[in-house]
Amino acid sequence: MTLNELRYIVAVARERHFGKAADSCHVSQPTLSVAVRKLEDELGVTLFERRKGEVSITPIGEQVVSQAQRVLEEVSGIRQAAEQGKDQLAGPLRLGAIYTIGPYLLPHLIPNLAKAAPQMPLVVEENYTAVLSEKLKQGDLDVIIISLPFDEPGVRTLPLYEEPFVLLIPSSHPLNQYDEVEVDQLKAEDVLLLGAGHCFRDQVLEVCPDCLAKSAEGHARQSLESSSLETIRYMVASGLGVTVLPCTAAGAERFSERLLRVKRFVGKPPSRVVALAWRKSFPRPEAINAVREAILRAPLSCVRPLDQPRELPSGP
Repeated sequence: MTLNELRYIVAVARERHFGKAADSCHVSQPTLSVAVRKLEDELGVTLFERRKGEVSITPIGEQVVSQAQRVLEEVSGIRQAAEQGKDQLAGPLRLGAIYTIGPYLLPHLIPNLAKAAPQMPLVVEENYTAVLSEKLKQGDLDVIIISLPFDEPGVRTLPLYEEPFVLLIPSSHPLNQYDEVEVDQLKAEDVLLLGAGHCFRDQVLEVCPDCLAKSAEGHARQSLESSSLETIRYMVASGLGVTVLPCTAAGAERFSERLLRVKRFVGKPPSRVVALAWRKSFPRPEAINAVREAILRAPLSCVRPLDQPRELPSGP
């Protein structure tokens, strides 16, 4: 069993394709295929089911690949310690953020982190929670910024702040007569939503099930949807409807008040908790702490910071 063989099976598990896995490992497909078969023979188990044009991982394969990932991560930790003189704030950090957080937090996070850890540039990716979760577990990302709940084996989470939701409406909308709005008042409105796959869409529908438009027969009818909050804000500004947004994304200051208004909800508003998530085996807890501190220094006036532990847990 060699480290290369472990890298190959992790790549096949990630790509679900021997050719693509070989490309990502910079070897020929026959070389990778022979190495994977050799490891299967050595272990006496089948790690992957091979069908024409399709590769799937077996249950025992999932366990072996998970262990292989941990081994490779430990090896990476040894190399980092040797190359960086045990400086955990030296070298790139691969950070992921969901689409409804990244555009509003990263402009503050990146300069804060550059000042605190100038030798640790960020490699940033925005994506859906499910995609970021897989990349985190596979070692393609080091830490992700997501919205709770988020519970994955082998992953630690740290709540950072609570972010209330607000209502964004055109300035000429009848709801402007109210200082604050009840969630129930949205039943009769055309509520613009993110498309399927966004966790924020699910959070909005959890507090406002009636925000999903229904036909006269009671079936969901096609709603106006978008893949980004930015586009939805422009749609509201153009008068197509109203929307519910995380407060950091409301961005009413980017428009003249003659176009948009932000309204708070009556009483305790619906909200989400934004958190960091990283693998328990990640060997650079000081880097995670630097990201946490940079986020908490961000001037997000509408959020409520949550109590933070003095020291992050390390190790599995």
